Amino acid sequence: MPQTILVVDDDPTQRRLLEAVVTKQGYQVHLVPGGREALDFLDRQQAGIDLVLLDLVMPELDGMEVLETIRPRRPNLPVIVLTAHGGVDTVVKAMRAGATDFLVKPVGPERLKVTIENALKLVTLTGELSRLNRRISGTMGFEDLVGASTTMGGITDLARRASTSNIPILIEGESGVGKELIARAIQGSSERAGKPFVVVNCGAIPDNLVESILFGHEKGAFTGATDKHVGKFQEASGGTLFLDEIGELKPDMQVKLLRALQEGEVDPVGGTKPVKVDIRLISATNRDLGQMVKDGKFREDLYYRLHVYPILIPPLRDRREDIPLLVEHFVSAIAAAEGKMVSSVTPAAMALLSSYNWPGNVRQLENAVFRAVVLCDGRALDVADFPQIAQAMGVATGRPAAPAATPATAVTAAAAPAAPAASLDGISALDAAGMLRPLSDVESDMIRYAIKKYNGRMSEVARRLGIGRSTLYRKVRELGLEVREEA
Repeated sequence: MPQTILVVDDDPTQRRLLEAVVTKQGYQVHLVPGGREALDFLDRQQAGIDLVLLDLVMPELDGMEVLETIRPRRPNLPVIVLTAHGGVDTVVKAMRAGATDFLVKPVGPERLKVTIENALKLVTLTGELSRLNRRISGTMGFEDLVGASTTMGGITDLARRASTSNIPILIEGESGVGKELIARAIQGSSERAGKPFVVVNCGAIPDNLVESILFGHEKGAFTGATDKHVGKFQEASGGTLFLDEIGELKPDMQVKLLRALQEGEVDPVGGTKPVKVDIRLISATNRDLGQMVKDGKFREDLYYRLHVYPILIPPLRDRREDIPLLVEHFVSAIAAAEGKMVSSVTPAAMALLSSYNWPGNVRQLENAVFRAVVLCDGRALDVADFPQIAQAMGVATGRPAAPAATPATAVTAAAAPAAPAASLDGISALDAAGMLRPLSDVESDMIRYAIKKYNGRMSEVARRLGIGRSTLYRKVRELGLEVREEA
């Protein structure tokens, strides 16, 4: 939805002029005639105001007093000061009081537009930087999670309760639903906040290196071990170890992992004595570990060691109320980072995004918004900015069709031999308008086709596609595919 600006000015003519300019720029506007009214309005509107345009010279309560009152209450709210008196002392005093920027009346529409955009962008970038710093420092909390659905509220409450103890947690859900974010929020809200948070993707490690990476190795333990290596368990000691895609571990490593968890110590490869570790374990999987136990593919004793406090995150299609908030968050963050002026999404585009099933979940949604923001030339994302989603939903984007051929082109085409169909078993290189599809879309279709053709035999699929198994598994996870390998 459009961002909202509060205009504070005692001059009714100035208020109307500012309202006209700001509304024309695509923002929503609220008008108040003085400082006292502005503070009352902000007290009632704890959220929803994105920026304040504040006149300095007003009767009863002037802009400087308003600034000094707002800043402690709303430190992240950008305030642009406007005044007819632009002396250096006034500017310095206003900036020290917390103003984001300063404009001298009369201000031109273009200058006002640029100043507002820069102020909003600065706030977004500052927020994203703070969130990134919290993530890096291990202090990311549940307030950093985006979601408004009842389902996410229940998940957050469950995770918050788990953060008060060291109970082993298993986070279950499809690829891309945000399992790692939940794990980081648990860490950041626990007594281990600020301690190491070490991530291990069990499905991306070559089989012959799993033990060395998890438990470490001594110098000379095997060919190529030229130095001593500290494993992930030791790196995470004192903090949290996040084992992602735990269901990908081979049976022999499941045994060694179970022992490490039971004894609280690890045996480095080539070592002579075990090393004590103190970790908080959080595991995650997009597979049904219970079924894997029944199928004999996962150890039952390890399953019960991990499955002490399960948290199930449903796919995005089952919590559609979160989609608008996620879209707005991604638009704001990506536009600021990419230097784009995109600030909103049209109702039609939001309806399209909310109705799509998102097989890749939140990760796929973020990537779709990223592409749309980068390619958008306006201030609002529309249906046409999501061509792949619109095509999948059978929605017209409103983009013009390819121009009709000129007579000369028609003669050339008629004289040329017929071109071979640009498709393979339904995998087309062209979109509905006859334009080349993005390579990533064709690649995802080819992977799906190969998995089906070779009955889920991933070694054969990787060989036929000419890529490594770890690369194939990574791409499969990114696509949110469930693969059951057949014998």
